[in-house]
Amino acid sequence: MQRRAQREQPERAKRLTRVLVCAAAVPVMLVATGCSSDSGSDDGGDKAASASASASPSPTVQAAAYRTLPEACGVLSKKTLKDLAPKAKSGKEGSSDDVASRASCSWSSLDNNGVKGSQFRWLNVSLLRFESDTTRGPGEKLAQEYYDKQVREVRATPGAKGLNAQAVAGTGDEATAVRYDLKKKEGTFKQQTVVARVENVVVTLDYNGAGLAGDKTPDAAALLSDAKKAAREAVLSVTRANGPSAASGSPSAPASGRPSASASEEPSASASGKS
Repeated sequence: MQRRAQREQPERAKRLTRVLVCAAAVPVMLVATGCSSDSGSDDGGDKAASASASASPSPTVQAAAYRTLPEACGVLSKKTLKDLAPKAKSGKEGSSDDVASRASCSWSSLDNNGVKGSQFRWLNVSLLRFESDTTRGPGEKLAQEYYDKQVREVRATPGAKGLNAQAVAGTGDEATAVRYDLKKKEGTFKQQTVVARVENVVVTLDYNGAGLAGDKTPDAAALLSDAKKAAREAVLSVTRANGPSAASGSPSAPASGRPSASASEEPSASASGKS
């Protein structure tokens, strides 16, 4: 009996050791489970914060005042066209994939007096409208930037002689007239360019004249006066095309994701002196 008891004692010790080890392992598992649960909670918080951020309202910018353009070949009255381009039969409309955003029209007039020479006139009106954009800003701001760019480019016309620039009153929100002489093999061309901005639209009017085949050179002051008058008329046509309430705009209206036109996409309307 004594020997049997001695043999059973080591077996009891082994079983007791296994029990103690298992008991010690239980809290560790619980702790591990608790940490895993906390980690899952953190992930949920991150997802909730991300969802909240994505639900933020989209940025808005004031809507552009003017939403369309008049027909380019119809911005000037018949009387004005007769005064500026008397021999022009009709206007030549420029190509455009969106006439509500960009449009142009030109008139060419040659009054041939035979051996006494000829009087040449060339008139061009370009219209460019800018939409508001959430990234680039309001249409009016984009139009103003393009207006400034146009004036700079006209003033930098290669070969221009006797260049003079002046502000023009009563023509949209701002306007500048630039005049200069441009000598070509056919003769000396008197060039006048009026760049005007009204709200989010830029109007560029080019008008030049020359006496060819020995005819006298036209008076630059008279040409400039005609160009200013025509520019005012073109600006007024833009305003009328958009109705009396067009300038009100809507401060809370979301802007289009893409501007209708970009200054970098539209070439400068410079003097051509071509028929």
